[in-house]
Amino acid sequence: MSQNLALAQQYAYTLALTLMTCVTLFRSELGFSVVTSDEFDGDPASVICEYDPYA
Repeated sequence: MSQNLALAQQYAYTLALTLMTCVTLFRSELGFSVVTSDEFDGDPASVICEYDPYA
C-alpha cells in the first residue's frame, strides 16, 4: 500500500507493462493499491484508474 498517489500511478503503469495485462489502481482505507483487473472485486467507486498495456 502506498500513501503517495504519484508513486502508486508509476507502479501501476510499470506493472501493467511488465505483466502485459490490465491493472487497476484503487484507493482503500490503508492507501492506494494495485491489482490485476480480473482480480479486483471491490467497490467500483474506489477505482482511480485502469491501466491497459495495449492501449
